Amino acid sequence: MPMASVNGIQMHYRVEGDGPETVVLINGLADDLEAWVLQMDDVLGAGYRVLRIDNRGVGKTDAPPGPYTSRMLADDAKALVDQLEISGFHLMGTSMGGMISQEYAINYGSDLKSATFSSTYASPGPFCSRMFSMWQDMAGINGVPFIMRDVTLWAFTVPFFEEREDELKEFEAEMASLPMPVDAYLAQLNVIQTHDTTDRLDRIRGYPVLVMAGEEDILIPVSLSKRLQEGIPGADWATSKGGHASMWEHPAEFNRTYLGWLGELA
Repeated sequence: MPMASVNGIQMHYRVEGDGPETVVLINGLADDLEAWVLQMDDVLGAGYRVLRIDNRGVGKTDAPPGPYTSRMLADDAKALVDQLEISGFHLMGTSMGGMISQEYAINYGSDLKSATFSSTYASPGPFCSRMFSMWQDMAGINGVPFIMRDVTLWAFTVPFFEEREDELKEFEAEMASLPMPVDAYLAQLNVIQTHDTTDRLDRIRGYPVLVMAGEEDILIPVSLSKRLQEGIPGADWATSKGGHASMWEHPAEFNRTYLGWLGELA
């Protein structure tokens, strides 16, 4: 279980593959590094080395008192890659991970060969802010697994519920047993509530950038991801099948979209 001392915490990470180029994957709210399990075979098969991490507050990484911010978690990732002597890498973050990745790109862009922001925004706006306020209010009363039941309704599309019941039940069982304490959840929730890079997106430059969205995303509306793409000079845009959880609901298409774009950079 590889651990690193960074910024006063013990951070859990995993490095796999031995390709000449590295992809660093940053996961979302309440998700540990296993969130990328359906991407790993394809990314490794494409010849990349992959670094995955448990963000501060989740998995085997320490969960000190919050609140946390996207900049704080980007600083954690920076300290880790420096310790591992990884530079010139491809950064991919989804949802909250996309917010962390924006802060990384703004503040440490010289490390990057490319950056991809998936299913995310530059700022939450009034719709998402109200949703997250409800999660905050419910978490202390009903616990984190209850909140994740609600997230599931927003993250997957209707056909997933109607046609893939076995997978749905497996996912719901994992959410029901999520070991994340309420305090750690709320500390991470603050990341997505307070994230705002709107006025700094023009600092993301000097390397290729892709903004991705699930074409039916209603949790982080596609319009917010599109607004993010439009705010980054020269950023590319792509959608893939599914909603907010497109990387889990339709992983093959998600992976083809991302790896196809990466392949065009070579």
